[in-house]
Amino acid sequence: MSIRNLDSLFKPRSVAVIGASRRVRSIGAVLSHNLLNAGFDGPVMPVNPHERSIEATLAYRSIDDLPITPDLAVICTPPPSVPEIIDNLGSRGTKAAVIITAGFGEGGSEEGKGLLQRTLDAARPHLMRIVGPNCLGVMAPHIGLNASFAHLNSLPGDLAFVTQSGAIATAVLDWAVHRQIGFSHVVSLGDMGDVDFGDMIDYLAADPQTRGILLYIESFADARKFMSAGRAAARSKPVVVIKAGRTAAAAAAAASHTGALAGADAVFDAAFRRAGMLRVFDLDELFDAVETLASGLRVHGDRLCIVTNGGGLGVLATEAVSDETGRMAALRPETVERLNGCLPPTWSHGNPVDIIGDAPGKRYADALEGVLADPDKDATLVLNCPVAVADSIDAARATVDVIEKHRHQPVLTSWLGEGAAVEARRLFAERRIPTYDTPGKAVRGFMHLVRYKRNQELLMQTPPSVAEHFQPDMQAAQAIIRGALDEGRAWLTEPEAKELLAAYDIPVVKTRTVANPDEAGKAAAEFGGPVAIKILSPDITHKSDVGGVRLNLLTPDATREAAARMLETIKGVAPDARIDGFTVQEMADLPGRHELIAGIADDSLFGPVIMFGAGGTAVEVLNDTAIALPPLNVLLAREMMSRTRIWKLLQGYRDRPAADLAAIELTLVKLSQLVCDLSEVVELDINPLLASDKGVLALDARVKVRQPLPAGSKRLAIRPYPKRLEKVFVLKDGRGFLIRPIRPEDEPDLQDMIGHCTQEDIRLRFFTPLKHLTHEVAARLSQIDYHREMALVAVGRADKGDGEAVYGVVRITADPDNEKAEYGVLVRSDMKGHGLGYGLMQEIIDYARSRGIGQIYGEVLRENRAMLKMCRELGFHHRFDRDDPRVVHVTIDLQQLAEEKPEVLEPA
Repeated sequence: MSIRNLDSLFKPRSVAVIGASRRVRSIGAVLSHNLLNAGFDGPVMPVNPHERSIEATLAYRSIDDLPITPDLAVICTPPPSVPEIIDNLGSRGTKAAVIITAGFGEGGSEEGKGLLQRTLDAARPHLMRIVGPNCLGVMAPHIGLNASFAHLNSLPGDLAFVTQSGAIATAVLDWAVHRQIGFSHVVSLGDMGDVDFGDMIDYLAADPQTRGILLYIESFADARKFMSAGRAAARSKPVVVIKAGRTAAAAAAAASHTGALAGADAVFDAAFRRAGMLRVFDLDELFDAVETLASGLRVHGDRLCIVTNGGGLGVLATEAVSDETGRMAALRPETVERLNGCLPPTWSHGNPVDIIGDAPGKRYADALEGVLADPDKDATLVLNCPVAVADSIDAARATVDVIEKHRHQPVLTSWLGEGAAVEARRLFAERRIPTYDTPGKAVRGFMHLVRYKRNQELLMQTPPSVAEHFQPDMQAAQAIIRGALDEGRAWLTEPEAKELLAAYDIPVVKTRTVANPDEAGKAAAEFGGPVAIKILSPDITHKSDVGGVRLNLLTPDATREAAARMLETIKGVAPDARIDGFTVQEMADLPGRHELIAGIADDSLFGPVIMFGAGGTAVEVLNDTAIALPPLNVLLAREMMSRTRIWKLLQGYRDRPAADLAAIELTLVKLSQLVCDLSEVVELDINPLLASDKGVLALDARVKVRQPLPAGSKRLAIRPYPKRLEKVFVLKDGRGFLIRPIRPEDEPDLQDMIGHCTQEDIRLRFFTPLKHLTHEVAARLSQIDYHREMALVAVGRADKGDGEAVYGVVRITADPDNEKAEYGVLVRSDMKGHGLGYGLMQEIIDYARSRGIGQIYGEVLRENRAMLKMCRELGFHHRFDRDDPRVVHVTIDLQQLAEEKPEVLEPA
């Protein structure tokens, strides 16, 4: 990922227009007009060999004739001319270009793809960044930059909009201008030859003028880059995304539009949720989401209170709350009593608060004051329908006055109609109070806030540790897979698949493999109870589809006869299938059980994903599944489970006890660990996975495998825990510690370590006194993205009890270009002077070198003599800060180290 030279794109001091024109309605003419008339305070230099001037501005015949080197070039010349233009600009020192022109591979043109590659090759030696080709252009309204052929200028604001589609960009601009909503940036990426969504998200996340990021996505190429940037940005500001191509036909249209392939839509949905983004599904909803998020409202839960002058409106809004899976708030008795004192006797005495159709402004104000005083709600929606006996504008003014006094409380509005309601909506918009045309849209806006909050919580929750619950036998698992691959098989047999699950401590039903019906009968006799038999064939993966499953066979004779009949049936249905025998297994005795499915699939873009839902032979008909991206912890596993319909059944009903939810969660975590460990696994289905209050049991499994992928491949969209970095470190006094990457479940131990540090040591590390870390800070320090940062902890035996404790932590956070990384280190005060901090620093320096980071830097307080001494011994250079004499800047150049030591590739 890279934000290198993007300032030249969005903060240029000069701009050249290559292909500027005077021809009316040509792209070159519109581009020139927009650049010259949007208020850009810098030279705009049109380039056209046939024109002396463009809009009274001197034109230049060629790039060589330009009087100064432009920071940014906007190109709208024919495709064959572009590679040479880029080379000429790069040679002069231009660092950014926007290529408006199409014809670079859209629709699969090989000639166009070749032109695009030549263009990128021309830009690369000069580190020139390219937006496009096939794009509308870019806008940075705060500096008056409109390098696009849009039909109007954007207002300056604090929302950034990034889109692949130029048409969507102009539609959003048109909508926003008429609602007085401005943007910090508007970027049309087009075919994303260079600058892509990951780059833009990284750039905008660090931009102080951008408060929220809006994305229109058709496709992208680098899932890990996108996820890493998205997760980092969503921690600091809202990211709203609309994804086109949800259906097969739409995906095909998007592919022909952008020349790229897209993954399954359900996987995109899971990815956006995991990244903490808010997904919307059409332009109308995107506009409503903009309206809501532009207000800056935040909610803590999903309880909504409604104030309305019409009972019917209240009913519609209540139904919308239910449809959107929100909850209606329950009014406290004291709130009802307060409302009794200011509302007519005929008011609804509950939520929705129907204040009756003749409600004047004062009644709206009194009711809203009463509702806002109730703590048992998370937001309030105020509705108004026009009536002849009351003034809607008066009601709107009264509502605004109350909201202004309670700005900390989320309030949304919906004034219906096209008469007085228009003026009311304008009044709300001026005060940045969210307002909507209908109650349904207003409720949807509220639920946008709720879902955004939930996604943010997923980024910040601290999961319990599962390390003590299972330790996978990777050697056994790899041996099973290697045996199948050595035989040239892509599918494991059913017994092999169950052995693989057992290696990851997933409970499987007792199973025997037999060669013929007689052996099946003998196996049934040994089990001594009801059994099931299944055909064993490398050519049959869905056994029930060909009559290859018989259940609840009570005697050995019944088992033998069923096996013989099964052979006859399969001979007729699949005559060419190779038959290796049968599997005989106990009939599972789990009263009150549920049939589930759990598995692994491989998405074309995001790589492996985890799937969970209702299982059994009708799994396709039920269509009740949820998807999540690995790696999973138990909290993420439970969140995925909660998105299925069977989730409610698993919690128990009537006389049926709740299933062992913890066992199901742990099974999903084990599958996640399996796919993170074993790149050979392409597909895996456990169907059915039985679940009851007694636990879980896998009855059948299918596993598809391949040759292992090389180290360093980006197989997973989210980089998993890098186990290879674990290392035992022994101090001179003989005490041993495990140095390993930090994990989210380390948050309590991190807090405990802070508790063992003196206030002076904490001040020297954080530059400010701290008694403890807040949950938000501790979660941010322990829940890291291994793709862009690393933190190593030193773990040893706790002072008391049999547990473990964190005695030290060191971290680096790299810039998006992976050029520099800032470090921080802290050890417990009672461990100072024993060499633990020095060892941690050596490990993080080695790690940074292996990642190709060029420099590690940090800031150290001048009085922190121990840290400065250690930095000198490690080879850091020191420089005093002229602006702050208390601070010493320390840096170490890793390039020389990189030449001395070979690069270490890390597994995906």
